Amino acid sequence: MWRKSGIMKFKKEYKVRSIAGENVVIMQGSAGSDMTRIISLNDSSLLLWNELQGKEFEVADIAAILVENYGIDTATAESDAKAWVEKLQECSLISE
Repeated sequence: MWRKSGIMKFKKEYKVRSIAGENVVIMQGSAGSDMTRIISLNDSSLLLWNELQGKEFEVADIAAILVENYGIDTATAESDAKAWVEKLQECSLISE
């Protein structure tokens, strides 16, 4: 369930790696050695991750990237951005 978020940032301990042709998020260091939970990123998610890595961002920033790169309307981009943030929240990949 979407919960309103303000400023967000990816948690530093997570990094994207390419493994067997898939882009996946893994935790750095010894805590990441338990590979029972791997998060795969599709092309759009990878684009957003790369654009926003190391930055603070809001849903509007995500939507702007989607509009710019995919030419979709703002309402669709905002809906997609909220859905993406919801998944990030579920996976505990962002801090708010």
